[in-house]
Amino acid sequence: MDITQFVSSSIGQWKSQRSAHHMIFSHFEAVRSAIDIVALTPDNPAVIELCQAYDIDPSQAVVPFQMSWEGESDWNDEVLKGSTILVPIPDPNSPDRGQLLRDRGYAETMAAAARYHITEDGVFVLITEYNRAAAEERIWFVNPNLRFRVSTIKTSDGTGVVTASFSSELRAMATP
Repeated sequence: MDITQFVSSSIGQWKSQRSAHHMIFSHFEAVRSAIDIVALTPDNPAVIELCQAYDIDPSQAVVPFQMSWEGESDWNDEVLKGSTILVPIPDPNSPDRGQLLRDRGYAETMAAAARYHITEDGVFVLITEYNRAAAEERIWFVNPNLRFRVSTIKTSDGTGVVTASFSSELRAMATP
């Protein structure tokens, strides 16, 4: 699997159920959400702007996409909602590795450039280093309509895990 296949397989509407352990608060959280992943064209102004923010030629971008989510947590009554633009920039020397540019990060709500690689068995691994934390996500498909995501957020020096979570994501199927 390469980044094009991974993103193409991810396009669609997903129902997600996530369990998270927030070690720093000694709290367990359950989140249910809807996730929409839509393809963008490489000439989309937001894609070009994000590439330019990282001094990357927009022609290097492949399969850019936008991910939007809305969910509910049992931790508080607040609706969890957001959207981010994601732009894969494959390594020209290694098609299973590259950068993933985001206009909004996962662990910190700031623009982020992450490193990704895809393992031999098709697991997408994303490592993002922020100012105060580092996140590692692993996403893999069980079948075309079911994927799993595991993530950890560590302290910036990598010595402690702050949050660990597991998500199962089921593609929303069209009803006949």
